Amino acid sequence: MNPADIEKVCARLRREGEAAGYHLNSDEAFVRDLVEGLLTNEERYGYRACPCRLASGVREDDLDIVCPCDYRDPDLNDFGACYCALYVSDEILNGTRELESIPDRRPPGGPGAEPTAPEPAAAPAGVLAHPVWRCRVCGYLCAREEPPGVCPICKAKKERFEKFM
Repeated sequence: MNPADIEKVCARLRREGEAAGYHLNSDEAFVRDLVEGLLTNEERYGYRACPCRLASGVREDDLDIVCPCDYRDPDLNDFGACYCALYVSDEILNGTRELESIPDRRPPGGPGAEPTAPEPAAAPAGVLAHPVWRCRVCGYLCAREEPPGVCPICKAKKERFEKFM
């Protein structure tokens, strides 16, 4: 792997992440190793699957683990870092919180795998599966279990969100 390519991707991820309110891990060598894994997966599969998970090689089956993965924001909210610790929270970056082990939220076999337990009953018509959160600064809406750590539009912190529905 060309070190210049790794540095270029590191710089781009850092710039784009900071612009969106996210932080990369402060351990530069660790970040370079993760980026090298992302680039290796891109060469191998044609997409940047998380280097800390097993990709299937089928893009449609792995969309949830293409970096930044679908689990980044909930992991940042609950543990202060994403599963591979490429992205970290303000608390981790500032040293006010210790980095801890992060359980894998990905369902075994990926999101398209056959469920091992019966699916829960679907929500009745007119009932949302997730609460809707509204940014009180810009009005951004999102449906998920918890509000994002940072508004992707105006960069307001999680505390500025309110349950909308």
